[in-house]
Amino acid sequence: MAAHAYIGSFTSAGGRGVTTAAVDPATGSLTALGATDAVADPSFLALSGDGRVLYAVSEREEGAAAAFSLRDPGVPGPLGAAVPVGGGAPTHLCLYKGHLLTANYATGSVSVLSLNEDGSVGTLRSVLQHEGDGPDKERQSGPHAHMVLPDPSGRWVVSADLGTDSVRICELDTATGELEIERELGLRSGAGPRHLTFHPRGDRAYVVNELKPVVTVCHWNAEAGRLRPVAEVTVLPAGAEGPNYPSEVVVSPDGRFVWVANRGHNSIAVLSADESGDGLELLKTVGCGGDWPRHLTLDPSGRRLYAANERSGDVTWFDVDPDTGTPKRAGSIPVPAASCVVFG
Repeated sequence: MAAHAYIGSFTSAGGRGVTTAAVDPATGSLTALGATDAVADPSFLALSGDGRVLYAVSEREEGAAAAFSLRDPGVPGPLGAAVPVGGGAPTHLCLYKGHLLTANYATGSVSVLSLNEDGSVGTLRSVLQHEGDGPDKERQSGPHAHMVLPDPSGRWVVSADLGTDSVRICELDTATGELEIERELGLRSGAGPRHLTFHPRGDRAYVVNELKPVVTVCHWNAEAGRLRPVAEVTVLPAGAEGPNYPSEVVVSPDGRFVWVANRGHNSIAVLSADESGDGLELLKTVGCGGDWPRHLTLDPSGRRLYAANERSGDVTWFDVDPDTGTPKRAGSIPVPAASCVVFG
């Protein structure tokens, strides 16, 4: 069980920046230890493989990425200066082949930055500009890259773009720092793909869409770098009213359950997966414990879910029933404008 959790938040909305919390290994409860606002609007976080460095986006008009040293895990210290990413409003980042990649929502691009030997962010090496739009003229007038991550094989970089209703599969040239698009998969028009996650087996992907309350089930061929949609499943119960904007999708370590955070409906959708991973079924929804769950994640044990509820300003955790996949609320801590939780 991780000893600490790191919680990102929007400083422009009253957040404290990056909050550090101690994790009780027996109960999963969080106790806030302190916070740093050294970086503005650190809305998404990622840990280095060795757990010694924490990375954050700065989701501002002139987006940036920053690193924090976890030498003293209770008090993350800035590790070098924040580095502009050459794009606006980065909403996600990942580590890949010695580089830091960011998905820049406002400008619809993916940036590649080098890393220094001490783990600090180096220089901007390239920016891959997405092209296209979608039918929702308010939300899809141009590209809006929302997530970037490596596939389970480590060969490909996958990015979801809400503005173009597509997922791009790219290769990174580590010598030049350039991303090259291998292919682009179009999803349902107007769906607005936001985030995705892979089945533990590595041959299925689940894409959560923000503008339509559905998860798209895809086959993933790592050898060819091909993603193929095979099904769509709703994440709302019949008769649900009001606008809803799904934000995050999480799959259980055994692949039996998939959970989706619903903003607006303010719930966590619980879906069961069949043995193949193709057949998803909505079992139920449970309250997220607050308002506007921007992020949802499992702890390293896979036994608990944590929801970062942005508008109510809290992180709520749930014990997961291993037989039914149902999350049961177990506690929460106040974190103004909470946006992301990672464990280390």
